[in-house]
Amino acid sequence: MTKITKKPFGKLSTGEKVTLYELKNSSGASVEIIDFGGAIRSINVPDRDGNLNDVALGYDDVSGYETQDKYIGALIGRHGNRIEDAAFKIGRRKYQLAKNDGRNSLHGGIKGFDKVMWQSSVDGESLVLKYRSVDGEEGFPGNLDVTVRYSFNDDNALVIDYSAEADEDTVCNLTNHCYFNLDGQGSGSIVGHSLKINATHFTVGNSECLPTGYVAKVEGTPLDFTDFHVIGERIDEKHEQLLWGHGYDHNYCPDGEGMRLMAEVRAEKSGRAMEVYSDLPGIQFYSGNALNSLPPAGKGGKLIDRRDGLCLETQFYPNSLRHKNFAQPILRKGEKYHHVTVYRFCVK
Repeated sequence: MTKITKKPFGKLSTGEKVTLYELKNSSGASVEIIDFGGAIRSINVPDRDGNLNDVALGYDDVSGYETQDKYIGALIGRHGNRIEDAAFKIGRRKYQLAKNDGRNSLHGGIKGFDKVMWQSSVDGESLVLKYRSVDGEEGFPGNLDVTVRYSFNDDNALVIDYSAEADEDTVCNLTNHCYFNLDGQGSGSIVGHSLKINATHFTVGNSECLPTGYVAKVEGTPLDFTDFHVIGERIDEKHEQLLWGHGYDHNYCPDGEGMRLMAEVRAEKSGRAMEVYSDLPGIQFYSGNALNSLPPAGKGGKLIDRRDGLCLETQFYPNSLRHKNFAQPILRKGEKYHHVTVYRFCVK
């Protein structure tokens, strides 16, 4: 049984009031989410000794979320990850987006879903967030109505249920950009965590971390996580893909289809583990290479440093609009976008 409570979480610079929701299960584990950016603020789950600790990077107040530029904890849309040249076509019509990552578009543009207020409500044991992205917002066509349902059950599983509909053919590729540290936020680097990704292939990126359209085997490369590897074991190898990403920043192609176990993370120090399930085509493993110890300070007043958290973002492949051999994140008028991702926490 999950109990949901809410309380004020300050005001934005615009004067808008932000609300924080806590989803607490019967064992006392909990998740906090704010309605600005739909951001996951905290995830308190037990270690091997039963001690609860927060395993999500975040901020103590709303000003941190308003000023940060690392998408920490936030919902991402309309299009997660990169679009080459910040432009795409649907049919014969070309759409131009803002360039906020060199020549490319990243995570929805200059003001993506991470920087908007979501309408929030409680429905039983779920928090429901809704947002209408209007026609032309950040260059995307059509009015897009998005609903994200957050649930946290007695199995310590955080379920994120995404759905959307549009009144024109448009692009929709939703994800969440939570940074995890299973030893607890503020505990230092995640390079000692062990990771397994159930993917024998990844999308090869160029020097801009843009998939080229080529899907390669992970076998024989430092990107092979088909068995558990310590993240820091090979992260600084002189491999082209790692040099271009400054570490891991790669989309994997998990084996199988439908809802499946995509990845597992384990922390030896705390004994915590996390399993990631989704029905989406891909998952981005990002080792927090661009976290940079700059303000704003994270929770507890501690600056968030390089590789203090990792992301496992479920998604359509990045840059798929340029590569027709990839599943396309195009949502047709009258169709419904619906995907689910689960982050389950346990002890190994």
